[in-house]
Amino acid sequence: MHVERLSGTLDARAHLRALGVDSGGVTILASKMRLHFLRIRHLHVGAANILKQDALSIGADLAVPKGTVTAQSPYVDAILIANTKQLQTLARKERAQPFGLKALCVHLEGFLRAHTPGAPQVMGIINATDDSFYAQSRFKAEAALIKAERMIEEGAKILDLGGVSTRPGSEAVDEAEELERVRPVIEQWYAQRLFERVRLSIDSYRPSVIAFALDHGFSIVNDITGLEEERICALCSDYKATAVIMHMQGRPKQMQQAPHYEAVVSEVNDFFLERIAKARSFGIEDLVLDVGIGFGKRLEDNIALIAQLEHFLALGYPLLIGASRKSMIDAIDPSPVEERLGGTLAVHLKALEHGAEILRVHDVREHVQAIKVHQALRG
Repeated sequence: MHVERLSGTLDARAHLRALGVDSGGVTILASKMRLHFLRIRHLHVGAANILKQDALSIGADLAVPKGTVTAQSPYVDAILIANTKQLQTLARKERAQPFGLKALCVHLEGFLRAHTPGAPQVMGIINATDDSFYAQSRFKAEAALIKAERMIEEGAKILDLGGVSTRPGSEAVDEAEELERVRPVIEQWYAQRLFERVRLSIDSYRPSVIAFALDHGFSIVNDITGLEEERICALCSDYKATAVIMHMQGRPKQMQQAPHYEAVVSEVNDFFLERIAKARSFGIEDLVLDVGIGFGKRLEDNIALIAQLEHFLALGYPLLIGASRKSMIDAIDPSPVEERLGGTLAVHLKALEHGAEILRVHDVREHVQAIKVHQALRG
């Protein structure tokens, strides 16, 4: 007899099929083979005691502070420990329970919907500017078209075009100047009908720039201000565009001057909840969330957001991560921007493990290859 420990990140379905399990059994058993740990903050003590008993009754558990059973505190933090099948059961069972458990069900259902993201997508970065932090991402007119064609051949599913640098310390550029930078690139891409081959994203928070792009085949608005401007919301709604909501503390010019958080994951989550509600009020349903690595974040904040990325899956939207060649890599292993590809791949692969679906990158071919190898290693 030989006993082998299977990896916690295995492709359960592949292993079950290889074992010869019938198709119905594969679905049932796969849902029992992935364990989730969900932190629940500010849970009513009555809800905690009900959830604890219900979890135990189905083989799951809820870690709670000492004194919860005697209600020593009116609200507690807890950690729910359950596999996918058990979460599905609890999401149904708690819907009829008091003390806010119905609201908890909404979060559990959102987590379950989003926890199996689609195939990873690579978003290639092309900048029509002279001052972006990575010189090899800067292109104009014909050169931008050549680079776009190459990225498509290398496997990019999205191209993200920007006309203004948002690196730390960068100065704002006049809206008219930004439009003049991207206009020739957009017109060439439109003439070549690139929008029929990949999705096109405009990296801007300026209404005239976004409107011009959406009029010429672009379908994604990558807004670093997270839909702060109502005119941007209206444009996304009118064109049925996908809106990328990114979190940023401050503005690019001063965002890295002593950024501070009490609890970065909770604060970013609260921001997303607010902006999701705003998007929905404009009728925008197609959203992507970006925690904003390097945008008003310390190294420890960036690491916490990557490590706890699964937390945001409960919001029910695809997650985008863009850490390509950023200074967080330099903070870990001092190196010039040209030598940060290895660190970029490490961060992005870890983000995929924690639920990211879109990677915004400078190096498309290397990321496509890394994703293929990473998926093969996971079964």
